[in-house]
Amino acid sequence: EVDPSLQALESRQEEILKRLYELKSAVDGLSKMIQTPDADFDVTNIIQTDECSPLAANGADLDLMLGKDYGALKDIVINANPSLPPLSLLVLHSLLCERYKVLSAVHTHSSVKSVPENLLKCFGEQTKKQPRHEYQLGFTLIWKDVPKPQMKFSIQTMCPIEGEGNIARFLFSLFGQKYNAVTSTLIDSWVDTALFQLKEGSSKEKGAVLRSMNAALGKTSWLVGNELTIADIVAWCALQQTGSANAAPANVQKWMKACENLAPFSSVMKLLK
Repeated sequence: EVDPSLQALESRQEEILKRLYELKSAVDGLSKMIQTPDADFDVTNIIQTDECSPLAANGADLDLMLGKDYGALKDIVINANPSLPPLSLLVLHSLLCERYKVLSAVHTHSSVKSVPENLLKCFGEQTKKQPRHEYQLGFTLIWKDVPKPQMKFSIQTMCPIEGEGNIARFLFSLFGQKYNAVTSTLIDSWVDTALFQLKEGSSKEKGAVLRSMNAALGKTSWLVGNELTIADIVAWCALQQTGSANAAPANVQKWMKACENLAPFSSVMKLLK
């Protein structure tokens, strides 16, 4: 016969081993959580360490970005519908003019019957033109009956880049800004949110975006970090076109005024009046 006291001791030992195994599993789980943060991880610190130089101090290698044409002017041609002007592209044009010598032109395609005067002069008065070879970049906007904005920069050889967001991303890349993966992803997310939810979404979706913007702008001066990015440009323009600007919460209102204090935004404000 087995001694009852030994049975009790074995049973107690098994219980202790079981508890030790459960404790080890719990510790392993906590270790994985520390090494692999979940989706609620606050990336603010990562963004703030992603230092960028001011836009005006940077520039991309245009030959690398747009192709080397042995001295020929790099031409960007954009088709856009005047019924829904791509305001973000006009802001970016102004910013590019601060960084490069840009030869600007606005034309009307035969598919469009009439274009408002302010859109024909959206680049301002083009006076005192220099010889073509003295410019670094050509920026031609053609008002055309197209479903969405289209861009080409090598007319004979490339398919067009379509959509305001995609064109805006490309134009912003000409400033030569470099971001880490987290910051780049957040910028892309805000651009898509602004275009597909703030600009085209339901009133419920717009309200949710404004609340998210207000929360983000309570932590940083701009939507992503402490420098202006394409996310700010596209979101500001979307707000102007949806008529949601007046209903925006406090942090968003403050951010909008900061945008409007920059010359490229104020030029678009004149266009909207």
